Amino acid sequence: MLIGSALDDLFPKISKESDRGMTQTDPHNRKMTWRSIDAVRVTTTVFGIYAGLLGMEHGYFETLQGSVVPTSMRIMAVSGPGLPFPFGHEPAMTVIPNFLVTGILAILVGMSIILWSVAFVHKKHGATVLSLLSILLLLVGGGFGPISLLIAACIGAGRINKPHTWWRKNLSAGPKRLLATLWPWSLAASLGWVPVEVVLGQIFHLKNDSNQTLTNLNFLFSYPLLFFVATSLIAGFAHRAHSLPEEENTDVVCSDNRG
Repeated sequence: MLIGSALDDLFPKISKESDRGMTQTDPHNRKMTWRSIDAVRVTTTVFGIYAGLLGMEHGYFETLQGSVVPTSMRIMAVSGPGLPFPFGHEPAMTVIPNFLVTGILAILVGMSIILWSVAFVHKKHGATVLSLLSILLLLVGGGFGPISLLIAACIGAGRINKPHTWWRKNLSAGPKRLLATLWPWSLAASLGWVPVEVVLGQIFHLKNDSNQTLTNLNFLFSYPLLFFVATSLIAGFAHRAHSLPEEENTDVVCSDNRG
């Protein structure tokens, strides 16, 4: 019920009637279009879910290594040949001197991040708690991969239910409209980049080893992903500022933010 209510709030009832003009100004009572979805909260939630899943994936492979003491704080979540894509050993770090316990904690913290991102990230202390969970995930073997997603999610969480006056004052209508249009596409690219790497690794039978070429290849592939993540967040801000009427944009303090 809690998650269902949060999803209903995240994706409000959609109606084409609002495209023809609305006289209501209460965002909780009116019907909304896809254009007026809170892109900042959607981006924050999606990145939080994605990062939580990646952390759980690291934790799963760490538990497979059993109750073994790591040789250092820096570990490889996946033993053996690794997964068929660059950095397929899933590098991570842990302060827990046991692979099994590290993996269990990574799974639990990843699940907590998912739950918080869906149901509570828009609350008063949403950004603070998400930041603490992100640090905890890093320290218990959740991997380095989710970091960029969680940084973006924490920034977005801090701006949910906040006025977007800066974007209205400093960004003209044309660029703002362009960024708002790019938002769903940049978000989709952020989510699809790693799966594409995995598919290509399967197709070309990529084997992980100590070859520096794989490390360089992973760094090369990381730059577009970081670009898409940053663009999704920036475009989400622009989308929110472009979608809301100006009077709402300057006083968008919802009761959820005080809860």
